[in-house]
Amino acid sequence: MLLFCPACGNVLVAEEGPRCHRFARSRCPQVTSRKYPRLKEVDDVLGGAAAWENVDSTAEPCPKCEHPRAYFMQIQTRSADEPMTTFYKCCNPQCGHRWRD
Repeated sequence: MLLFCPACGNVLVAEEGPRCHRFARSRCPQVTSRKYPRLKEVDDVLGGAAAWENVDSTAEPCPKCEHPRAYFMQIQTRSADEPMTTFYKCCNPQCGHRWRD
């Protein structure tokens, strides 16, 4: 069984310690800082706020506020042989809840 360092991903080696055997890093570069990329918001992926400007509404109740209508748009998010994904946005301006079908 191989164990890996959670910091650098190198293989941990077994070494003899003062009272027992232990796993240790053979050559682990010290990580001084980590940079994580800023993840895109869901709106950015779907086209931003402008994507909801010219959409139709349908009689789909909002699961959050029970408003009877919701805006919708369909986007092909998977391969061509899969059905399109329908995204909804509540028509109630105070709610604005978004979900997908």
